Amino acid sequence: MQKLFDEVNSLDKRCYEELALSEDILMEHAASSIALHIEQNFYDKKSILIVCGSGNNGADGIALCRLLYKRFDVNLYLTSKPKSQMAQLQYKRVQNLGVNITDSLYESDIIIDCIFGSGLNKPLNDKYNELIEKLNSFGSIKIACDIPSGINNKGQVETTAFFADTTITMGALKTSLYTDIAKDYVGDIIVANLGIQREVYETSSNKYLLDIDDLVLPLRSKKNSHKGTFGHLNVIVGCKKGASIIAAKAAFGFGAGLVSVVSHEDLDLPYHIMQTHFLTDNCSAIAIGMGLGKFETNEVKSILSKDIPIIIDADLFYEELILEVLEKQVVLTPHPKEFISLLKLCNIADISINELQNNRFEYVQKFSSKYPSVVLLLKGANVIISQGEKLYVNSFGTSALSKGGSGDVLSGLVASLLAQGYKPLDAAISASLAHALAARRFKKNDYALIPSDLVEEVKKLWMQ
Repeated sequence: MQKLFDEVNSLDKRCYEELALSEDILMEHAASSIALHIEQNFYDKKSILIVCGSGNNGADGIALCRLLYKRFDVNLYLTSKPKSQMAQLQYKRVQNLGVNITDSLYESDIIIDCIFGSGLNKPLNDKYNELIEKLNSFGSIKIACDIPSGINNKGQVETTAFFADTTITMGALKTSLYTDIAKDYVGDIIVANLGIQREVYETSSNKYLLDIDDLVLPLRSKKNSHKGTFGHLNVIVGCKKGASIIAAKAAFGFGAGLVSVVSHEDLDLPYHIMQTHFLTDNCSAIAIGMGLGKFETNEVKSILSKDIPIIIDADLFYEELILEVLEKQVVLTPHPKEFISLLKLCNIADISINELQNNRFEYVQKFSSKYPSVVLLLKGANVIISQGEKLYVNSFGTSALSKGGSGDVLSGLVASLLAQGYKPLDAAISASLAHALAARRFKKNDYALIPSDLVEEVKKLWMQ
């Protein structure tokens, strides 16, 4: 996993004060990183338009003009006169060199956005909205320097933003690049080296971006085993039976030795899924909430009181009953609408979905600060997993998962790992990664993914 930072100004300042690295040195390396990326990946392209603002993000772009000059047909467009000290210095250098400065925007092979960096803290005015929309209309390869212009320091887009194919961010990864809103704008994200290795540039952080290597599959190394060795999951069936059956199938496919659905009705189940009317004596984990609908309060209350790992999803996020388990190490997997209901029940906030989506990190942290034992997995384009002060982002999700039943598969995967003895946080992380990576493996049209496809792809993850 990689560290995430809410801001990097303090990291830059540390370079100046403790490591004797000047602003000029950091900027030269930033520009060199972008130049190297272009030279290695787009050597067959000819024309480059670099659009620069008046501050240090613009200064990075002006320095880039100098580094690419003569190697490509480089043209510099200034949105306004350079204002920062570094922008003025870099501008003097390109003037002395003879880089072409244009007063028009046009479609080139590559367009590089160096208008605003990660420090944007106010809405764009009409001038910049029109400028960015015009850049977006071009069919060029688009690269953003640090962060696509129009995304503010909280990862919000108030009017419009630059649609980048690639974002080359300076020094370290920023949380603002990993909001759900930003996901449509950032493209592939690369960290630029600023003259020192990231391990030196970065300091401590409580936020992390998950990598593929963080997935720990439940591969079986123990040879002397039986089905009970790998846990017995109980899935509570509610009004909408399909959701629970999907979860049960996913859990069985992800390694649980035994899976039983708990229902007082006789169900038509796959041959490998068992049915019981009550919790089994050897139950090692419980999954409840998916498709639960109306329920008998005392019975659900009794289930939630068990000292067994529990994952809770869906309908229970609208019930005060959930407040009774928030001091335990349970796993909660709400989508945004369910999470705002949970926040209201917990007296943390009474907000709209739009307010939540604009401030996902903030509200996840508020919840986890109040309930540090709970593992929270907030679904979205970028999944956020949190426990206590630690927060993790899974950015591998794809729109193929925007289908009914996908969340039930995720619940089943988490539940399966809990039944097999994973700690709640580890179960949430590995299940979330498996869920997202399985969707990425799906080879048919992305609109066609159904829960059974997802389960089949999860089964193949060992082949990676």
